Amino acid sequence: MAETHQGTDTPSTAPINVPDKPALEGLEAALTQRWLAEGTYKFDPDTTRDQVYSIDTPPPTASGSLHVGHMFSYTQTDVLARYQRMIGKNVFYPMGWDDNGLPTERRVQNYYGVRCDPAIAYDANYRPPAQPAKNQRDFDVVSRRNFIELCEELAVEDEKVFENLFQTLGLSVDWALTYRTIDENSRAVSQRAFLANLAAGDAYMAEAPTLWDVTFRTAVAQAELEDREVAGAYYRYPFFTEDGEKIYIETTRPELLAACAALVANPDDERYQPLFGKKVTSPVFGVEVEVMAHPLAKADKGSGIAMVCTFGDLTDVTWWRELQLPTRAIVGRDGRIVGETPDWITTDAGREAFAAIAGKTAFSAKEAVVERLAAEDLLDGEPKKIMHPVNFYEKGDKPLEVVTSRQWYIRNGGRDEDRRERLIARGHEIDFHPAFMRSRYENWIAGLNGDWLVSRQRFFGVPIPVWYPLDADGNPNYDAPIVPADEQLPVDPAADAAPGFDEAQRDVPGGFTGDADILDTWATSSLTPKIVGGWSRDAELFAKVFPFDLRPQGHDIIRTWLFSSVVRADALENSAPWKHAAISGWILDPDRKKMSKSKGNVVVPTDVLEEYGSDAVRYWAASAKLGADTAYEIAQMKIGRRLAIKLLNASKFVLNLGATEDSVLSGDLSVLTNPLDRAVLAQLADVVRQSTKAFENYDYARALQITESFFWQFTDDYVELIKDRAYGAAGEQEQASVLAALATSLDTLLRLFAPFLPFATEEVWGWWRNGSVHRAQWPAAVEIDGDTTLLATVGTALSGVRKAKSEAKVKQRTEVLSATITATESLTTQLKAGLGDLKAASNARELTLVAGDGELTVSDVVLAPAEGTAPAGSSTA
Repeated sequence: MAETHQGTDTPSTAPINVPDKPALEGLEAALTQRWLAEGTYKFDPDTTRDQVYSIDTPPPTASGSLHVGHMFSYTQTDVLARYQRMIGKNVFYPMGWDDNGLPTERRVQNYYGVRCDPAIAYDANYRPPAQPAKNQRDFDVVSRRNFIELCEELAVEDEKVFENLFQTLGLSVDWALTYRTIDENSRAVSQRAFLANLAAGDAYMAEAPTLWDVTFRTAVAQAELEDREVAGAYYRYPFFTEDGEKIYIETTRPELLAACAALVANPDDERYQPLFGKKVTSPVFGVEVEVMAHPLAKADKGSGIAMVCTFGDLTDVTWWRELQLPTRAIVGRDGRIVGETPDWITTDAGREAFAAIAGKTAFSAKEAVVERLAAEDLLDGEPKKIMHPVNFYEKGDKPLEVVTSRQWYIRNGGRDEDRRERLIARGHEIDFHPAFMRSRYENWIAGLNGDWLVSRQRFFGVPIPVWYPLDADGNPNYDAPIVPADEQLPVDPAADAAPGFDEAQRDVPGGFTGDADILDTWATSSLTPKIVGGWSRDAELFAKVFPFDLRPQGHDIIRTWLFSSVVRADALENSAPWKHAAISGWILDPDRKKMSKSKGNVVVPTDVLEEYGSDAVRYWAASAKLGADTAYEIAQMKIGRRLAIKLLNASKFVLNLGATEDSVLSGDLSVLTNPLDRAVLAQLADVVRQSTKAFENYDYARALQITESFFWQFTDDYVELIKDRAYGAAGEQEQASVLAALATSLDTLLRLFAPFLPFATEEVWGWWRNGSVHRAQWPAAVEIDGDTTLLATVGTALSGVRKAKSEAKVKQRTEVLSATITATESLTTQLKAGLGDLKAASNARELTLVAGDGELTVSDVVLAPAEGTAPAGSSTA
């Protein structure tokens, strides 16, 4: 295998080349090109599994707009990737582009002025109009294959924007490892996995109640739901018993009265127990339905008895299934009441009433039914206005309906207790960071009420790879699907003839018909480890990267992307898909609200990158722990920029003092003759240990905090204290000692900061070292017998002297004729060890150490007078 740490420990010592005026500006462009040219972050396929750290990178929707959330979460992943590379791992860090979904479909439609129709034949010479038509009715209608080609064409331009942002941000991705979720390979993998599920009995077709978006005309899975509070009203009206007694129900959906299949009350509700098993008649439509008992009915909700319609909501579905009720659907896929009067409505008045609502939207039908109830004096009181949660498709703007349709499902434990428990157990094979996020995974599984609906009635996407034979009457036999051979994948049943048939036999008796639906986008995204890992086409690579080491993602898609990925890996590999899941939080605006395009509160990332620099933005992102929702803070970016600039300037100062690569300690510690030098390296060794432990626990924010805290103490105290010795004022031996400490500290700090501030650290590394700091090894803690608190004690004393000078309003280089430092006996011992450096740094002739109790204090500071004045004194500091 090629060296993981390339070009960092070359025999020749790099010449010192420190610029006169170090700056952050321009580093991103220059270093990005260098990293690409030198292959700094390339994955080496000549490897073994134990050497690899593989990352299942989230593929962003390239057709969407960029926002600061991308910088936030992807930086956190990159910090972890850089650490793993520095500890010797061969990091497999790909990047995908999620162009399989509604956002891309809409963008391609509007950009080119085209619409997709799978029934249209492929035109190899098709080119879209130079200017798209203004009205969608006038858009070109093209085949699915043509549409996908246009998608890939446009995606190239969209992806360039993302790629440039991510490179500017310093992501250490191997840009040779890229994919699109709609490209030929992804379509083949998605279809191959579906067929494997089908062969194993894990994928099946069923005609069942399905959540349906009337705008997009497609089925919607449970994971794609969101509740939204909407205005509504309870309408109260009666059903009638055989002897004319009124049984009042209260409902928000009177438009579904014609679809009523039963009334349901709680079995313990004494008010309705005498009615269980008896028939009542609906108002307006005159349909007899049975009164039944079910524990889900709530005695304290409304009148305590519910009208079960097929289907008003998911509770209706549960009642329908468990009580084995008849299906009486009246809402079509277009969201309108069906045009033909149902056969269960038999009275003339009922049929006339239904004809009055046929073809209307649900909203208009509600108005019509309420008007008729009022006209017949059946409404009991005024409607009771409420706000209540209603199911919406996460991308839709109209409430979902529940319609009966034939759909494809993948088993996910929603109807299988054993599989449910197995998937919960899979979650325990994954280390969640933070650990509490596992509960969100488990709670989602516990709340499932059905299998995963994976078919979608859309045109753009990965086609479901099956056909159906037609009988002599032209009816499809859904129980005997025709599947393609593996080498044929990917296929498009709407455009490709079924195996064993020719195109002339499509949709004719005795021939075949293709499945017109596509797979849910999550059905493909759930396979990203397989798509990028070479599953089914490069077994050697797949064995080296799977199960992946890391899945980074947001907490809001645990129920979708994370769970669906576990479902597929469990069924197809009998394994969890990864070892770790790093869950990022949301970015919040100053009002602590989630940033989103729909709220209009997103920030364009290019602006802050240009203003503050990439290292500053990365500092802000890496300061937030995994799982923590974090405010968008310019102030934090300013602190990060200040840190990066300080790193440049402090490094310049250290190197100009005489520190070189040869000064870096490599084993023999005898050169360290000064206690303060040994102390700073002992303290730094502790920082390395703590930082390493934090990274091993995926707590990069803690590693940054520890390193940054030491860095400021190193620059503010140690560098100031040792200047005199570094210039040789105390002799060659003392100078050699301090230069070894300076060079080793700088070398270690650059490595510790490298995952967070890749541009500043790489810039400094190039001033005095060969190769790249990002291919250097993570620092090891140097075991040294130094006092880890010595620097802090001497630094406190130095601060006391500086404070006295500031209060006297004199320059810091003003000589101190004498001063008294009072401290405990143990601190006094430490001060004696660093007294020479303390006197030199404070420019003091005499510092008297006095043993005492309490905190260290500096007092009786006598400053050298300016010419013609008496010596200046000072108070206690």
